[in-house]
Parts: sequence; C-alpha cells; structure tokens
Amino acid sequence: MKKYLAEMVGTMVLVLMGCGSAVFNGGCGTPAQVLMVAMAFGFSVIAMAYTIGGISGCHINPAITLGCMLSGRMKSKEGLMYMLFQVAGALIGSSIIALLTSNIDMAYATTTGANSCASGVGVIGGFIAEVVFTFVFVLVVLGTTDPKKGAGNFAGLAIGISLVLVHICCIPITGTSVNPARSIAPALFAGGEALSQLWIFILAPFIGAFLSSCVWKLICDHK
Repeated sequence: MKKYLAEMVGTMVLVLMGCGSAVFNGGCGTPAQVLMVAMAFGFSVIAMAYTIGGISGCHINPAITLGCMLSGRMKSKEGLMYMLFQVAGALIGSSIIALLTSNIDMAYATTTGANSCASGVGVIGGFIAEVVFTFVFVLVVLGTTDPKKGAGNFAGLAIGISLVLVHICCIPITGTSVNPARSIAPALFAGGEALSQLWIFILAPFIGAFLSSCVWKLICDHK
C-alpha cells in the first residue's frame, strides 16, 4: 500500500506544480511561459523521483506504468493499482488548484491547466504529437531506469530534463499531456473541449508507451 500512496502523492505534486504553474502565471501564451511551465513539470518529476523513487519507482504517470508492465518489470495487477492511485493523486492536485482559483482574485488564462489541441491543430495532429512525445519520454524512462544498463542515481535527473524538453516542443500543439492521469483530472474540472478531447490524451500516450516498450526490447541486450 505504501508504494500506491507514494504514487498518489507524487502525481498530486506533479499536477499541482505543473498545471498550477500554467494557471497562476497566465497560461502558455509566450515563449517564457512555455519554458516556465515545461520546467515546472520537469522539476516536479525530478523532485519526486528523489523523494519517492525508492518507494514506488516514481512512475506518477499511467503511460510509464504501462511501459513497465509491457517490458516485464511489473505485474499487471500492480500496474493497474498504480494507475488508479495516480489518477486519484491527479484529482487531488486539480482539486487544490480549483480551491485556490475560487478563493484568489486573479485573471486566469486557464483555471485548470487542461489539455486540448491548440487553435489550428487538428485531432489527428494532436494525436500524433502525443504518441510521438510519449514514446520519447517513456523510452528515456525505460532506458535510464534499466536495472543493468540504466543511469542509476542520475535517472531522475535525466527523466525530468527529458520531460522539460518534451513540454517545450509539445505545449504549443496540445499543451502537452504524455500522461493520462495529468489530463483526466483537469479535464473533469474544465469540461467542454478538454473533456471532449480527453480520449486523445488517454489513448495516444498509451500507444506511445507501447511503442517505446517494443523499441526498448529491440535495442536493449541484457546478455
């Protein structure tokens, strides 16, 4: 149970800090705002990796958990429990943001940090972007945390930096999900377009995770 609670707390922090940075600093309309939000998500992962990594592995992302399941690093039952607690943590993080926005008099570009395809970006374009960038992110996770050929204590740093890079590139397209839990919770609070497009940010990251697990099996030789 401790590792499930750790995943819940870690995902709560990720959503609170990542989505919160977009909410309380006026969205992602400028290059500086994009970089700020990207760093908030990446630094949250780094912080949690060194906080709960020794307890649960710090997935805090159902796509990462799926990648670990498909690569044989964890059993399906355990993985599904991880996902459940990750979504619960994301809901707690989004609830805190909603509580703050309802009690602070500010002008918000977004009140939830929910994902949706940007203006001019079609559903197909957004879907492809989420598949590709999740593939890259989960591949980094699988590689750096590999028990034999991974980065050891530097894995958390590498994963966090890769998430910053993914956000810098993908925020202008979809706001960047690469994490179904991170998208589910804000969409439930936002409703509307975010909720109608939620399927993109659940299905595409899972496909990206599946592809990354396949590629990692091909390129990693444990002999």
